[in-house]
Amino acid sequence: MTQYNKPIATPPRPASPVHGFGTLAVHAGAPHDPTTGAVIPAISLSTTFAQKAVGSPVGLYEYTRSSNPNRDNFEQAIAALEHAEYALAFSSGSATTAIILQSLAAGSHVVSVSDVYGGTHRYFTKVAKAHGVQVTFSPSIEVDIAELIRPNETKLIWIESPSNPTLSLVDIRAVASVAHQHGIMVVVDNTFLSPYIQNPLEHGADIVIHSVTKYINGHSDVLMGVAAFNSPSLNERLVFLQNAIGAVPSPFDCWLAQRGLKTLHLRAREASVNALTVAKALEASPNVISVNYPGIDSHAQRKIAIKQHREGMGGGMLSFRVKGGKQAAERFCQATQVFTLAESLGGIESLVEVPSSMTHAGIPQDQREAAGVFDDLVRLSCGIEDKDDLKTDVLRALEVAVIGPKINGFAEANGATSTNGVKA
Repeated sequence: MTQYNKPIATPPRPASPVHGFGTLAVHAGAPHDPTTGAVIPAISLSTTFAQKAVGSPVGLYEYTRSSNPNRDNFEQAIAALEHAEYALAFSSGSATTAIILQSLAAGSHVVSVSDVYGGTHRYFTKVAKAHGVQVTFSPSIEVDIAELIRPNETKLIWIESPSNPTLSLVDIRAVASVAHQHGIMVVVDNTFLSPYIQNPLEHGADIVIHSVTKYINGHSDVLMGVAAFNSPSLNERLVFLQNAIGAVPSPFDCWLAQRGLKTLHLRAREASVNALTVAKALEASPNVISVNYPGIDSHAQRKIAIKQHREGMGGGMLSFRVKGGKQAAERFCQATQVFTLAESLGGIESLVEVPSSMTHAGIPQDQREAAGVFDDLVRLSCGIEDKDDLKTDVLRALEVAVIGPKINGFAEANGATSTNGVKA
């Protein structure tokens, strides 16, 4: 994948976009139909394409696994928004991770942040390991990276910034500078922020990936992933794997995801405003131990957010530890009325979950807690509802989760009957 013992030269980047993000989101990868003039591309469902002679297709396409008009359009749009020369779409975010790791030879070594998505941790420790790829997890990768690099073995640095679910940030430029000196590529999972808030390639990353299922599509009705980058040789390798392995999205999913992409800037802004409102309300609550949100000044890496995020925005994701332990966290999730108890994130609707029992349940408890994922940690994905409704919902749910059991316990101890059915 890379030439080791030789520093990596930054590949030439595309010229700076002439238009702003919103204009690109609407128009990139969306040519008008030359025959009908349709301003929205048609859905090309055909799996195979006619040839005018043996080995001579009528147009650009032969078989949909190799390429498809809708997938091409979506990939062009993502490349434009991530300031990349290339983008490749896959059948899910997890498939994107798998393809990148599959590009490494057996015996390769990867350094990853500790606080990583549970599915990524599962792939690293269960699947990649079985294929001879070793992964070392670090809770402080900027500090540890030089010591963790194994000469001629370390091939990749894996970053989530913000991380899932503790919203820790990584100085991408600081890590990339060290990695590139050793000929090692840097991958950044940008799912939590989307291309609107952060462009990791601009900060030195070699590959940026997304679970398109989340903010890019934004409507909780598509399963998909994407990777964007600038290296021609990397593009040749990953295009081969995309076709050979066949983990590609359907034309309809590509069409839906590109439709969602056109409003990404509007949704990401609103979700960020909502998350900031909720984070401030939680931070001021006596029922909360701590709040993880990079958009507030109390966040330990707020300066990185100001440097790497558009206008210092914090995004739509946050997490917090609730007083009362695991039971309080679970009661909170069951008490919300606007936030829906469900996994996933980044949709128009607001979601709530307990990572230790849901998205990160497959990670051993000692490793979870070392990364800050305690049983009392609640993760929120703020959608685009009215911010005051979201604020009211979380504060009311906190009262039910933390104060309710105390009141009921006191009442029951004095012979009274609970009226809301919440047990301590």
